[in-house]
Amino acid sequence: MRKKRWASGFFSGLSALSLIVILLMTAFQIGMYGDFGFYEKEYKKYEIQNDLPMEMEDIMDVTKQMMAYLKGDKKELSVYTTIGGERQDFFNEQDRFHMGEVKELFLGGFALRRYAAAVFVVSIVVLVLMKADLRRLLPKAYEITVGIFLGLSAAFGVAIALNFNRCFVLFHEIFFDNDLWIFDPAEDYMIRMLPEGFFFDMTLRIGGLFIGMLFFFLLISVAVQVYDRRKIRKSYK
Repeated sequence: MRKKRWASGFFSGLSALSLIVILLMTAFQIGMYGDFGFYEKEYKKYEIQNDLPMEMEDIMDVTKQMMAYLKGDKKELSVYTTIGGERQDFFNEQDRFHMGEVKELFLGGFALRRYAAAVFVVSIVVLVLMKADLRRLLPKAYEITVGIFLGLSAAFGVAIALNFNRCFVLFHEIFFDNDLWIFDPAEDYMIRMLPEGFFFDMTLRIGGLFIGMLFFFLLISVAVQVYDRRKIRKSYK
């Protein structure tokens, strides 16, 4: 009995963790790809056309092609466009190298979501075969896991609010083993298009979507438990 209880707790926790990973990567995808109007608003907000002599239509075309490259829909990061009245490639070799590494992170994240989905399905199947009480175990496991993630999210939120620049640098130092992510705005068009404020706003956008998704499923979890408790109380009347 103890082994079965431990196993049911393990797989319910694993399913909850897998679901949260799926939600995180889905929030990331929606935030990055769900609305390109967000990019245009950001470009206007930071007045990038003051430093980047391009028409907004061309800037948006570069943006869409760059994002297509990052999710694997475009083979090479090369976009010829009009800059300052001259037809030229928007991206240089440093851009291509760094964004190639960023692409690996993007694709790795999407692969992680697929693995998490597989783990989620397997965990649920195992629990069903064990004849575990899913309506009791899954909401409880999800609520505990969400509590942990909300705590981590709160800590992360405080960190970026206090010093986003330091968090931004630390992220790059962790995930990249070179300094080619450091660009010179005088020489590089891409960094003019994507100022630090843009990344701060995108982080808030993705974080807001993720927290919203967590609370949506949390409400479902609580609703299931409340319904079951009321049903039990009625059965005793």
